Amino acid sequence: MKSAEVRSKSRKIGRPLSFDRDAALEQAMLTFWRHGYETASIVDLTTAMGVTAPSLYAAFGDKKRLFLEAARRYAGDPEAVARAIREAPTAYDAARDLLTGAATAYTGDTTPKGCLLASATASGSAASAEVQRAVADIRKQTETWLCGRIERDISDGVLPPGTSAAALAGMVMAVVQGMSVLARDGKPRTDLLVIMDQTLKAWPV
Repeated sequence: MKSAEVRSKSRKIGRPLSFDRDAALEQAMLTFWRHGYETASIVDLTTAMGVTAPSLYAAFGDKKRLFLEAARRYAGDPEAVARAIREAPTAYDAARDLLTGAATAYTGDTTPKGCLLASATASGSAASAEVQRAVADIRKQTETWLCGRIERDISDGVLPPGTSAAALAGMVMAVVQGMSVLARDGKPRTDLLVIMDQTLKAWPV
């Protein structure tokens, strides 16, 4: 009887602590956002998430898979993003919404400054090559959706026939990424919105 009790207690001790996976992922996202992919250590992550290292590995795999899941959380539901761009009244509206969203997200009061996707992989080392490719794919997908919306406006006569959809979408994405750097340097939201307004003045009519 005593040995059975000991085995029962051992099993309880050996069980991983239960935790709110969604809340833990949110904290991991903020940690990567704040420190970057390579700089954020497992200790940084487990401390922020309130879990042990074994629990982290059991729930998320390894650090790379944890980051990729956090990056997807940050980027939002791709179907929702695609739909918002596709259903915008015009490509101009879609671009304005992307830029406004970036300026707002990069200067939040309760989140790190800048863009997680830009800052988390800024080091560019070979060790994070797969992570960099995954992040680049997220950005490219958004650019592709915007490019498609611009092409539709060109086809519908909303934009001049000679408009380069690829160049216009690239301009928007370049400003989105530039805003991240400026936000991390301390630029306030009001300044980023002024930059957005100036950028949109280059929109062809």
